[in-house]
Amino acid sequence: MKVNSGVAGGFFSRLWALVKKETRQLLRDQSNLMIGIGLPIALIFIFGYGVTLDVKDIKLAVVTTQPSEQTDDVVSAIRLSPYFKPTIMTSFQQAKKALRARDVEAIAVFDDTFAADLAAGHADVQLIVLGSDATRASSIRTYFSSLVGTWAQKRADRSNIASHSAGGVTVIPRIWFNDANTSTWFIVPGLIVLIMTLVGTFLTALVMAREWERGTLEALFVTPVRPTEIILAKIIPYFMVGIIGLVMCVLASTFLFHVPIHGSFFILVIGSVIYMLVALAIGLLISAKTRNQFLASQLAILVSFLPAMMLSGFVFDLGNLPTAVKLIGMLLPATYFIELLRTVFLAGDFWPIILKDLALLTLYAVVLLGLARMLTKKTLD
Repeated sequence: MKVNSGVAGGFFSRLWALVKKETRQLLRDQSNLMIGIGLPIALIFIFGYGVTLDVKDIKLAVVTTQPSEQTDDVVSAIRLSPYFKPTIMTSFQQAKKALRARDVEAIAVFDDTFAADLAAGHADVQLIVLGSDATRASSIRTYFSSLVGTWAQKRADRSNIASHSAGGVTVIPRIWFNDANTSTWFIVPGLIVLIMTLVGTFLTALVMAREWERGTLEALFVTPVRPTEIILAKIIPYFMVGIIGLVMCVLASTFLFHVPIHGSFFILVIGSVIYMLVALAIGLLISAKTRNQFLASQLAILVSFLPAMMLSGFVFDLGNLPTAVKLIGMLLPATYFIELLRTVFLAGDFWPIILKDLALLTLYAVVLLGLARMLTKKTLD
């Protein structure tokens, strides 16, 4: 019994010693903590708050050139709906301008004869929907048609007569900026953003971190080469790879998926070049701070690729997200590049959006490249 007790005691003492050693090692290695604790927390918040298929707070322009009791009643029903945020406009041109500027997502047009037509037995409402996101556009049409149908039925019930006698309402939908009404036109510009983010940030961070690990950068420190020259030497090859990827994506979108380019191809190229510089700068920043391939790869996913996919408007509309998550999305450079690409591809040269996005992307590029230059030093610290 004493022998067995001594063997068991030795086993548990050695096990405890090993557990303490591994625990200390785990606490020392911040990359392990980031993967084991940071990544699950980030995924929980992103998927819990940032991923939603619900369509709410739809910005709707209601055009009523000749208000009536009936139109006021419909507008009141729209205001009470949790799905719509209506704005009354008296001019279709004003509503059209707001739709092009993405200030509204749909336009409901009530003709001057709406009240008379309704009294005569039937009336029509035209619904023009921003079709860049085919799935959301379909939901908007469904919600609006259901709301108007419910309003017409309640009106009939209040009149205590059949709904067709009280006047039925037909919603006539029309999709703008996505004539094919396909989600491919919405997804392909976002895929260009993801590909350029992957090439610019992920690959650059990995390659630079690998050179730090292998010590190949140390050989450059004893030469007259300056940090700026090192940064440019790292940027240029991956910049060219990113541009090749852009060309392939544009060719595929045009000839395989038949996505039209309604705007200027020159603006498309300029915006892509600026965003490629932004992505490269993020990759350089990550590698300069980590100098470790494993940690650099995880940071590249967490701070660039994953947010660009989930929080930039690529898959899920930012308007549906909570305010805090929406603010995070608005801080991402990918958000403005996606908006720029979708405008150029689907809407054309709408300069208020184009100039705003180009200015913000340029600011990101200047600031991030400046930070990358400051952190890239010819020292081993």
